[in-house]
Amino acid sequence: MKHKNKLIAYILIGLGVYFLIKQLELPLFLPFIGWPTVLAIIGVAFLLHSYIAQLPDNLFVGVVLIGLGIHFHGLQTSPDWYDHWSIYTLILGIAYLVLFLKARRGLIPSVVLLGLSSIMIFSISLPEWFEPIYLVIDFIDTFWPVIVLGIGIYFLWKK
Repeated sequence: MKHKNKLIAYILIGLGVYFLIKQLELPLFLPFIGWPTVLAIIGVAFLLHSYIAQLPDNLFVGVVLIGLGIHFHGLQTSPDWYDHWSIYTLILGIAYLVLFLKARRGLIPSVVLLGLSSIMIFSISLPEWFEPIYLVIDFIDTFWPVIVLGIGIYFLWKK
């Protein structure tokens, strides 16, 4: 219970600083005012809590929230920001990699998600002689919700 209270404290401190900056309208921080920043602040609180309380499961949540906050902030502020579903698998892959580095679990999902993200992100710029890969990429791009559904069912029934 003591660790849970510290997590709530970190979140409240982060949100307090955020709303104070918003209230004072500090010009340096105005580009960062928005709900994506709140996601990132909560993610930082989870990371801080994870390192202080030695709870590696909070690392995963923290990295995902920070990644989503950065991605959504980029979508709002930059017209050139890459907007594709593979960014979400990239964020999850990075979160699993951080979890693996700290807790020695999650390597396989990390490799699979990072590999899938890399293929999909760089598939736009592959030369034409990669035609067989384009067929696989088109299949994945069409049926990725089924793949995500299958992975979810797998994790649900995995013991």
